[in-house]
Amino acid sequence: MEYQNTPPEPIDKPVDKPEKLRKKSPLPAVYLITTVILCIALAVALAPAVYAQARAEQTSSSQYASTIRTVFDFIQRNYVVEVDPNQLFEGAMTGMLNSLGDPYSVFLPETEMKDITDTTQGSFGGVGLYVSKSYRPDGRPSFLEVASLIEDTPGWRSGINPGDLIVEINGESTEPLSSEEAATRLRGQPGTEVRVLIRRGETIEFPVTIVRAVIEVPTVKHAMIKNIGYLKLLTFTPMTVERSRDAIREFQSSGYNGLILDLRNNYGGLLNSAIDVSNLFLEGGVVVTTKPRQESGNQVYLARGNAMVPAEIPIIVLINRGSASASEIVAGALKDRGRAYLVGEKSYGKGSVQQVYPLDNVGFKITIARYYTPSNVNIDIVGIPPDREVLFPEIPEVNAAALNSLINSGKITDFIRASPEADTRSIEVFAEQLHGEYDIEASLLKTLIQEEKNRRTSAPVYDLDYDVQLQEAIKILTEENYQILMRSAKTLKELQEETMQDGFALAS
Repeated sequence: MEYQNTPPEPIDKPVDKPEKLRKKSPLPAVYLITTVILCIALAVALAPAVYAQARAEQTSSSQYASTIRTVFDFIQRNYVVEVDPNQLFEGAMTGMLNSLGDPYSVFLPETEMKDITDTTQGSFGGVGLYVSKSYRPDGRPSFLEVASLIEDTPGWRSGINPGDLIVEINGESTEPLSSEEAATRLRGQPGTEVRVLIRRGETIEFPVTIVRAVIEVPTVKHAMIKNIGYLKLLTFTPMTVERSRDAIREFQSSGYNGLILDLRNNYGGLLNSAIDVSNLFLEGGVVVTTKPRQESGNQVYLARGNAMVPAEIPIIVLINRGSASASEIVAGALKDRGRAYLVGEKSYGKGSVQQVYPLDNVGFKITIARYYTPSNVNIDIVGIPPDREVLFPEIPEVNAAALNSLINSGKITDFIRASPEADTRSIEVFAEQLHGEYDIEASLLKTLIQEEKNRRTSAPVYDLDYDVQLQEAIKILTEENYQILMRSAKTLKELQEETMQDGFALAS
């Protein structure tokens, strides 16, 4: 979720482009004067029409507003029972914002307004899932999608994965719900239960009951992996920048010679925080440009030129489908500026900025701009491709009915609950036992058991045994020529142009 409570000022003002040199015209002076006169006459002739059109548009807007007010008053006076005016107000606001067809522009009742404030400040009562909502090509809303999970939360421990669909919440379909409405239903008093129906892929569907807890939104985890600093950003809050500085200071004192910036499953946060984090790695230059509807409102955000991580320290950025919004701003800036090599999977693709506007105890959130990377690319919907794609091993084809039966039996959960410190051999033996009961590959069963074990303990800072993307990042920094790789890496603009050329070639 990308939004800002107040529009941030640009770090520096963009420099105006120099005017093009004027070339001496070979045309006769009389011709030029005649042309100027004709242009002035045309402008004078068109002015009344343009003014009339503007007046007509203004009048039309005023008429709509007046009609809405008339209907509002009529309902209050004539509806068969007395109606709370607040109910009419919230209904009108909800309908008006929903008509935009933008899942990120929504009305925020009092509870949802408070939820946004709590999330931004760093704690709330809930399950620890980031959710998103999209619309089908025909305009109908789709089910709720799990975009990312907050580590060490009930949702993270429940077995839900990024990309899963939440079909129902406490028996209510999520199709007609906005992401904010769904988030409100998932949140609640710590200790209470919420039951969701999960759909994974085309055929796997199973219920999950989650006990709500106080969710403390973490921002940064870090550690040294030999001589490499590992910095994992889980979200972008007001605390993220200072926590990142603390981590980098520890890397410096440990004599680090490379850095891995992990933005996987980081679903975003505050625009200012993303810009300030980028500033830790960039010596001046563009971080991101935001472009609203009016071109005069474009803002270019520049790094201040006091990077904590010097240019000679190579950087790998890890991204995946759960990397969205603010994390894509950082990844896009470091990629386009040639400061980092991206490894993993294509990111989520949320290239817009939202503003929250309070209205007493309620408010609304609306998309006010799209953001563009330093090479002037907007990644909305398409996402950011990594320089080197590294995918986790695909789950083999499974018997959906058998997997549904296993998940709903709770046998894996019961095994780990009884043996929380189960070693590799114990997991293999149990996997073979399940293989005899269900038509499922033993290798997949071992993975499911290991994932359940990890979820029952505090999430490790990193896991070199199973994390193939992190393994690849370390391999690049320790065994390959980083500088040669960076010289071959392309900006997002270059990749976009190549895609367009390929599309033209295919069409012709």
